[in-house]
Amino acid sequence: VVTWAQSGLTSSAWQRAVAAGTFDRVAPGVARLIGTADTPEQRIMIAVLAAGPGAMASHRSAAHLHGIPSVEPPPVDLIVPNRPWEPRRSRGVDVSSQGNVGAHRPSDLRRTAPRRIDGIPCTNILRTLVDLGAVAPHAVHGAVGHALTNDLATLPAVETALVEHAQRGRSGITALRRAIDDWSLDAKPADSVLEPAMKRLISRYRLPPVEFHAHVGGREVDFRVIGTPIVIECDGWRYHGRDRRQFERDRATDAEFAAHGWIVLRFTYRRITTRPSEVARRIEQTIARWADARSPDAA
Repeated sequence: VVTWAQSGLTSSAWQRAVAAGTFDRVAPGVARLIGTADTPEQRIMIAVLAAGPGAMASHRSAAHLHGIPSVEPPPVDLIVPNRPWEPRRSRGVDVSSQGNVGAHRPSDLRRTAPRRIDGIPCTNILRTLVDLGAVAPHAVHGAVGHALTNDLATLPAVETALVEHAQRGRSGITALRRAIDDWSLDAKPADSVLEPAMKRLISRYRLPPVEFHAHVGGREVDFRVIGTPIVIECDGWRYHGRDRRQFERDRATDAEFAAHGWIVLRFTYRRITTRPSEVARRIEQTIARWADARSPDAA
C-alpha cells in the first residue's frame, strides 16, 4: 500500500499509473499494488493512510495486530487525534476522534502514543485492552489472558491502565475490570477460562465426549475422554508455565498416571485458543493410537 506522497510521482504520473493498472486506487491519494493479497493488515493500513497523519489502528484492529484472537476478520477501527476526518473517504471504517462524528468517541487520549506493528501505527497493548471492551466486551477476557500469557503486559500494568482510564461513562471499563478480577486469582484459572475453552474446542471439532473434573487414581483431573484412559489437563499461564516446582510436580503426576496405564495430554491456554485445530488433531491421534493398540490385529 502506498500514498501519492510516498510514491514520489507527480500528480499526472500517479494518475497514469492508476489508469494503467499498476496501482489500484482504494482511497484519495492511496493505492495498493496490483496483485497483492487482500488481508486484514492491508485493509487496516489503507484506512490509516487514508485518514492522514496521526491516525492509528485501535480497538479491534489494534487487537488483531497484537495477535489477540478476538474478532475475525476484524472491522477496521481508527483513532485520529485532535482533528476532524471524513469517514466517507474510506468505506467500512469506524473512526475514533476526539470531538469528531464517528463510530468511537473516546473521552480521553491517554496512552495514544502509537507503536508500530508490521509497519502500521496502532495503540499500545494497554490502551487496546481498554478500548476493546467498548466494542467487543466478550473478547476482553481472552484478550487479557493472551496479553499475560504472551508477555505483552503484566497484570500490574493492566490494573494501572484500568485505574487511569476508569471514569464515569467510560465504555469498556466494566469488561476489563471483570477480566482482571478473573486473571488475578491465585488459584489455577482453569474453571473460568481454560476448561470452557476446551469444551468449546471439543464441540467445534466433534471430538468424543469428555467427563469434566473426573477423579482418576485418587486425583481430580480437568477432563477424561469417556471410555478411554486418556486424560486432558489444561495448564494455567501462571502456575503451570512459570513456576518450576509446579512444572516438576506435573511431570511426576504424569509419570504416576502412565505407570497405571493412563495417557495424559497437556495443553496451555495459548495453544487452546490460538491453535485449536492442532490440539484437536493431537487428541484425535491419541485416541486413534489407543484404539489401534486395543484391536485384535495389534496383537
